[in-house]
Amino acid sequence: MQLIFIVILGAVLGFTYGSYTDGFIFSSKICLFAGLTLIMPSLFKFEFSHVNLIWEHKPVLLKGFIVNYMILPLFAAVIGFMTGDFGITAGLFLVAVFSGGGMVMHWIKKSGGDTSFGFLLLFINLLFISLSLLMLHIFATYSAGYFDVNYHSEISISNFATVVIELLIIVPLVTSRAVICTKPLLDFIEKYRKYISHISIFIILFYLFGLQNSKRLVDVYDFEPELFYIAFIAVMAFYLLTFIVSKLIYDLNSPQERAAFWHSITRYLTLALVISTFSLNTFGVSMLLPIMFAYLVQIPLSVYIDKKYMSNGESTTA
Repeated sequence: MQLIFIVILGAVLGFTYGSYTDGFIFSSKICLFAGLTLIMPSLFKFEFSHVNLIWEHKPVLLKGFIVNYMILPLFAAVIGFMTGDFGITAGLFLVAVFSGGGMVMHWIKKSGGDTSFGFLLLFINLLFISLSLLMLHIFATYSAGYFDVNYHSEISISNFATVVIELLIIVPLVTSRAVICTKPLLDFIEKYRKYISHISIFIILFYLFGLQNSKRLVDVYDFEPELFYIAFIAVMAFYLLTFIVSKLIYDLNSPQERAAFWHSITRYLTLALVISTFSLNTFGVSMLLPIMFAYLVQIPLSVYIDKKYMSNGESTTA
């Protein structure tokens, strides 16, 4: 409940700040902040020899690919068509094709999953960013006619993908090696890891919900308030289906499959929000709605799953 309160408070205060001020201008430094505070502490036990885990657990990789790049995009497409809104559909599809994210290592560590294998999955999924964007482009090209809109913009983020890999993989990994060699700092981070992660989550949500483009949602609410309810229901349906299929496909008794499970439950919402910020003129402001609501659904759902199904994990109580 503590984390859920932090999520809601950060989102509400951030959106309120952005509505009454000029809002924040997006900076990739937020990815660096997430990498150092949420990913880096989970890498203290990672060794380069753990790369062999990829070959040892190839079936788990296949499961993850099928779930994240076939089943979940299909769910998003079907739900999106039912909403009747091109922006909501694009935003939900974007959430569906981005696996993992800054908090995935937090949940893997907390639930007793294999953090080394989870980090490798994070790296692999970040390498697939270009594939994810290509999937969105192809989907938008062939679905625009259904919504009676025009779509002409091809998405290309090759440079951005490089920055993301650097800030969420390379920098946290190098920093974790340096921290390991500094025992007082290592002991401090390990002792206060829970508080560091909670403060980090609050800051990230406050910043993201306070971005300049967030205030454009006020115009959507003034003219098409029903889109808020439609988007929220769509997001709830997507995560429900995601949880059901992930629970059926992954064996949660296996530390490696538990790590892969979290890479399906946890979507890379920060990256989705960044991409949507640069795509509003193409898909419409309503594209932000499913991504914003996903923050409010994904984290409480993760808390519930961790408490209910991850009995081998660490305690989630204060």
